[in-house]
Amino acid sequence: MVNQRGQEMILPTKGIPPQRSLLAVGAQVLSILDEPLTVSQAWLRLKAWRDEHSHRSTLPFWWFALSLDVLYAIGLLEMQNDLLVRVNRSA
Repeated sequence: MVNQRGQEMILPTKGIPPQRSLLAVGAQVLSILDEPLTVSQAWLRLKAWRDEHSHRSTLPFWWFALSLDVLYAIGLLEMQNDLLVRVNRSA
């Protein structure tokens, strides 16, 4: 994924700190997704998790939504009956 300035967003860059990269936010989403959740429930849990773990950088909803897209694209997340479901892959 590339932002408006043509910068990569999935991995950390000079302009995107590691804790805000889509891959890192996706990992945070997976850490709170211990059961199927609605998008709204996952958003609220993620914000609470970030507060508990001292992540002070602002995370807008659209960035969260992009992280869901990344997780779906790499096969780690699915929607089932309007719920986000973590896909467990064995090696």
